[in-house]
Amino acid sequence: MDTSIEHLLLGRSAAIEELARQLRKVAPTDLNVLITGESGAGKEAVAQAVHALSARHDRPFIPVNCGAIAPSLIEAELLGAEKGSYTGADRTRIGYFERAHGGTLLLDEVTEMPLDMQVKLLRVLESRSFQRVGGSELVEVDVRVLASTNRDVESAVREGRFREDLMYRLAVFPLRVPPLRDRAGDVEILALHFLDELNLREDTSKMFSRQCLQQLAAHPWPGNVRQLKNAVSRAFILADQIIDAPFTRAAPQHRRPARRDGHIDVVVGTPLADAQRELIEATLDHFDGDKRAAAQALGVSLKTLYNRLELYRGDGTSLATLREAS
Repeated sequence: MDTSIEHLLLGRSAAIEELARQLRKVAPTDLNVLITGESGAGKEAVAQAVHALSARHDRPFIPVNCGAIAPSLIEAELLGAEKGSYTGADRTRIGYFERAHGGTLLLDEVTEMPLDMQVKLLRVLESRSFQRVGGSELVEVDVRVLASTNRDVESAVREGRFREDLMYRLAVFPLRVPPLRDRAGDVEILALHFLDELNLREDTSKMFSRQCLQQLAAHPWPGNVRQLKNAVSRAFILADQIIDAPFTRAAPQHRRPARRDGHIDVVVGTPLADAQRELIEATLDHFDGDKRAAAQALGVSLKTLYNRLELYRGDGTSLATLREAS
């Protein structure tokens, strides 16, 4: 793998090499790219690699989590807003598109974007220009747009949650990030890399035992690379010098609570914060990602729900990841 992207796409498996081959082809172009893959698989790292290998590499790379922005604010966040255009707008707000001018904008969780904003985004992609909220001046931008999602985009289109014309506009060149279970041999490479980073940061020299590395390679890692990184971090904290195998044995005891007939089974002794997070995730799944309906069912404001999702997003893990790493 090229040295310029090996730190972003670590591994030597056939699956990751094929991804790297496609990435090298599309990165130097200015095409829009839709990156799909499971949660924690490394979609943002792939987007960073596309940017790093493009002619825009010395310009801004700005990731935006569309699923964590309230529908009432997403237009102002993406396109900006003029002073006085809405309550609390005490100054002109520069949106993410303008901040990414000359560089790359990653629209993460793009399928969570409200339909009315999808129409506006399509117009921006076609014209490379827009008006800020409350403004009349046309703002022209030169931005390469990448998008990512862990959802089945075609299913979202069939369900009426995502515009078909926008899908085709974003997926000029689709890239699929393989799950860690399909990357034979990469677990050890990744685990050693994460451990090297921790040793360097903490000025230590901890090591994995051979038994531990073998067990890591045999683990299914449903939370993918993110889960592996969290597990290594926790094991690093608990170990004195040699990181041994037992830290992964605990994972099966923390299986994701069963969801059946609109119910979840939470094991007694589950931390309250984990139980709350499980309930929020299960409710969102029940309402097919409809945040407004989920907030109403949970008895919280939409703003509170968005704040919770942003908090969960900020720690870089999913609930399943946390439990598997425990």
